[in-house]
Amino acid sequence: MIQIKRFNSTDSDFNTNLGKLLAFENAQDDAIDSTVAKILADIRSRRDAALIEYTNRFDRLNATSGKDLELTQDDLQQALAALPSAERTALQQAADRVRSYHEKQPLQSWQYADADNTILGQKVTPLDRAGLYVPGGKASYPSSVLMNAIPAKVAGVKELIMVVPTPGGERNGIVLAAAAISKVDRVFTIGGAQAIGALAYGTETVPQVDKIVGPGNAYVAAAKRRVFGVVGIDMVAGPSEILVICDGKTDPDWIAMDLFSQAEHDELAQSILLSPDAAFLDRVHSSIERLLGTMPRQDVIRASLENRGALIQVQDLDEACAIANSVAPEHLELSIEQAENWIGKIRHAGAIFVGRYACEALGDYCAGPNHVLPTSRTARFSSPLGVYDFQKRSSLIQVSQQGAAKLGEIAATLAYGEGLQAHALSAEYRYKNH
Repeated sequence: MIQIKRFNSTDSDFNTNLGKLLAFENAQDDAIDSTVAKILADIRSRRDAALIEYTNRFDRLNATSGKDLELTQDDLQQALAALPSAERTALQQAADRVRSYHEKQPLQSWQYADADNTILGQKVTPLDRAGLYVPGGKASYPSSVLMNAIPAKVAGVKELIMVVPTPGGERNGIVLAAAAISKVDRVFTIGGAQAIGALAYGTETVPQVDKIVGPGNAYVAAAKRRVFGVVGIDMVAGPSEILVICDGKTDPDWIAMDLFSQAEHDELAQSILLSPDAAFLDRVHSSIERLLGTMPRQDVIRASLENRGALIQVQDLDEACAIANSVAPEHLELSIEQAENWIGKIRHAGAIFVGRYACEALGDYCAGPNHVLPTSRTARFSSPLGVYDFQKRSSLIQVSQQGAAKLGEIAATLAYGEGLQAHALSAEYRYKNH
């Protein structure tokens, strides 16, 4: 029997118990961090030599030069051609939907002139080069390639570099096929902290990028933390999360499987159900009991649900939305009647799935919006990965002679007030004789 926590929002200790449930220390392992620091320093100083050495050691390869670590566009196209027809079609359809969605996102350049003909504006430009980390070997995450590469390409990134480890020389065909469909420019068979270091600092073979995106293990996450500032990063993500709000009228098997869909990621993933219907929570618990044994990853699901999952009875759907805003989940399902009427109640969520048929799994693969989402309550201030993460804004300031006099007087007054005489004089030179 599975022991999943059961709370009631009217309990006097509800907020305390909810806080304990949500608590997650995304702590750094000192041993991992120390190892990563040494690897990064070595990559920075010895470049290709260190990269080849670490790749041969950790991935059991026999590379002798940087050229041995790069795949060709022919390799990618061959991987795409080798996919079974159904798989290739599904990958292309998912890519088309992701591209279509992200093509609506780009920021815009703009400018305006004020009364004294001073022209102000914003210039939007894409990053020159971005790096995409993809887990390799037996791990198969083609959806991650699509979700990270396509927004970069839509943004206009000039060169997209993908790194993917090939332990024992094992290449993942569908991942390489996704790279072909996504128009990735260059692919290197490297992974771990050494790959992050190569992207961040550059080597003789791997060019330095401006931003690194994509998921990885604890060593990759620690490396991304350390190189932030030298390059940009997308985020340091925590475990996956889902919060479902249900009015009690959805098939309980559907809801149980939605909870499983996050729990199967790993033991630290979090799945929470909110409903005002106590009998419905009972039915979902029964569905969990009955369906768990059919899951290949049932041990992982059980550990996740027992350690970090919960079935919570709320007073009404308004309270459920208030709790959801406090949780700020990565994925939020509104499995309720006329769900679109409740969207306005939600302020904090990475992705909102509206209605009974919008299961979170569709968002992971093919709906269109990005599946790289803020976790660990960071949806309070963060957004899904998108085109805007691969673009940057520059301010435009063009000042007329008339504007120089008007603005210069304001600037000089404020500069003198701050004790910065050179600032003041720089402004005054434009409209005063010194």
